[in-house]
Amino acid sequence: MTTSENWDDLAAVTALSDGVRRSAYQAVADGGPEPVGRDEVADTLGVGRTLAAFHLDKLVDAGLLEVSYARRTGRSGPGAGRPAKLYRVVPWEHSVSVPPRAYRDAAEMLAEAVDRSGADQALYEVAREQGRREPASDPAAALAERGYSPVAGPDRIELRNCPFHRLAEEFPPLICGMNLALIDGMVAGSGWTARMDPAPGRCCVTLCKNKSD
Repeated sequence: MTTSENWDDLAAVTALSDGVRRSAYQAVADGGPEPVGRDEVADTLGVGRTLAAFHLDKLVDAGLLEVSYARRTGRSGPGAGRPAKLYRVVPWEHSVSVPPRAYRDAAEMLAEAVDRSGADQALYEVAREQGRREPASDPAAALAERGYSPVAGPDRIELRNCPFHRLAEEFPPLICGMNLALIDGMVAGSGWTARMDPAPGRCCVTLCKNKSD
């Protein structure tokens, strides 16, 4: 990472130091792949629309959110009203180390080496063993701590964020398989099963509640 990139990331992370702004970012992140409007964020935070808009636009300036416009009424043409300004979390990540470190470069080289050598099964075994060292009686809470942003239903847990997103884009079968093995190890014996279930805008793994016999 160059010095300028590191400072850009530092500026993005610093933007979250404000409590209201951090909550606004979380409100948008909780929307998953769907964009979120100012009114929705204001209602979630219990603040005025103007204040919500101010913090949302600061997050855009910091490179943490991106903007789109759409009519929320479903109508078009004259009389349909102005398009609403909508916000979504940017698809790339920000990380900061001072002084700069190249852990991401090392991870990419290691993933390339595993991929070339055909050692994927060994990687999956290690990932599953690592997961078993972190048994999750409450899978949603454990996965939230790991940054997966789980959305839990009675019989299904979707994961809106992939902590390995950058590597998964470059080495999809390898990293997604590692991810599945890790989560499978974590939830072993919890009454939940991890399954490969890729879809745009979220992690490739979902959890399903085991059916009782």
